[in-house]
Amino acid sequence: MSDPRQTAVIVLAAGEGTRMKSSIPKMLHTIGGRSLLDHAVRAARGISPAHLEVVVRYERDRVSEHVLSLDDGVIIADQDEIAGTGRAVECGLQALPADFAGTVVVTMGDVPLLTADTLAGLVDAHLATHSAATVITATPADPTGYGRVVRGIDGAVEAIVEQKDATEAQRAIQEVNSGLYAFDAVMLREALAQVGTDNAQGEKYLTDVVAIARSRGLAVQAHLIADLWQTEGVNDKVQLARLGAELNRRTVEAAMREGAIVIDPATTWIDADVTIGHDTVVHPGTQIHGATTIGRDCVIGPDTTLIDVEVADGASVVRSQVELAVIGPRATVGPFSYLRPGTRLGAEGKIGGFVETKNAQIGDGAKVPHLTYCGDATIGEGANIGAGTIFANYDGITKEHTDVGAYSFVGSNSVIVAPRDIGAGSYVAAGSAVVSDVGPGQLAVTRAAQRNIDGWVARRRSGTRTDQAAHQANAAAAEAKLAEQPGAVAPGDDWAAADAKEAQR
Repeated sequence: MSDPRQTAVIVLAAGEGTRMKSSIPKMLHTIGGRSLLDHAVRAARGISPAHLEVVVRYERDRVSEHVLSLDDGVIIADQDEIAGTGRAVECGLQALPADFAGTVVVTMGDVPLLTADTLAGLVDAHLATHSAATVITATPADPTGYGRVVRGIDGAVEAIVEQKDATEAQRAIQEVNSGLYAFDAVMLREALAQVGTDNAQGEKYLTDVVAIARSRGLAVQAHLIADLWQTEGVNDKVQLARLGAELNRRTVEAAMREGAIVIDPATTWIDADVTIGHDTVVHPGTQIHGATTIGRDCVIGPDTTLIDVEVADGASVVRSQVELAVIGPRATVGPFSYLRPGTRLGAEGKIGGFVETKNAQIGDGAKVPHLTYCGDATIGEGANIGAGTIFANYDGITKEHTDVGAYSFVGSNSVIVAPRDIGAGSYVAAGSAVVSDVGPGQLAVTRAAQRNIDGWVARRRSGTRTDQAAHQANAAAAEAKLAEQPGAVAPGDDWAAADAKEAQR
């Protein structure tokens, strides 16, 4: 391959993408957790060019901002009102140093499966044959819609003819243009100056450069690749889904070859930036997105979604949704739990079934087993949070924090009204509403004295099945008591007397 200081890459991303029928610019649609343009820029940067440009026009500011967020070393070039890929490349050339005389690689922003290795192979082939231009070509089963590659007797490329301008004989050609090129920079500048817009589309075609180069007796070669997917572009949402599925198939396969155990690749989705350690088992119906990293010997799924999550070795996440959270080694999550951003679960900690956490730091060995909302809290090592506990962190205006000390115990069905400090080694009795701090070693109890009112159901729910059940139970209890006292007279079923007695109280 040539010295990278003599290579420039121009990524074409000026199109509107009307067939996408979307308010989102085509280049910003995503597959595998990256935008189409992100895939293109990464492939281009992978050959370490001296200059990397993206040519924009439609929604310039939005697309440019996105590009620079990916790679602030990219040069943004603007295409003017003259249409066509030839004009787009010409605008890109104008943004390069005027004396640049190396190899110019032209790629498309909507070809997401293209790899850096393929671009490197293109440049190597271009330099090895001393060609003025080299084009990546492919032979799809159905070439409809693609520009056809017309070869001469010597096998070199004579011309590239667009579908709308092709004759019937040319349309029968199977070999097609990918739109991916390597050019000699000096020749490219001179040829583009001669390209006009006299064609069916009224555009300045980049493909016309090939015919100009041949007319000068310069060499133009085809670099045929077998992987058709790397030449496929996205023009509508059907193609977006199709390429997304193929990218996912490749990503899942790569994960398995790196040591992950994926039970059902067909129902597993893994983004391109995800890493998974050896012998981690991924069960069906799992989606792993963003920059998620998963350690070794983990269990993920089934029916689990992870978004930008760190999962340490030996952890388990079952039937849960987790976003921007950290799960420690040998910790367990789920089933049916929701870990929102800011959750950190310590080593061997537990977040059990039907638990929601947010901005919660849960210490090593601590447990939030089930049916709990834990927001804006720090839970110390070894603490236990009983079922049905609510951390009441929001008063309608501000959100407050709660600290639960190490090895403390919060009983089931408690409400902790933040801000609170529950000391280490303390207890909160079940059913308590904690409205003041609890010191270390203390027991907090906030229960009213229980009062049982005789005859309430008979008065307020008379005639219901509840009333009948209570009547039968009372009668049975009375009979049992009578049986224990020989000679006693059985009490009558005088409910009115009971009502009157209660009324006097």
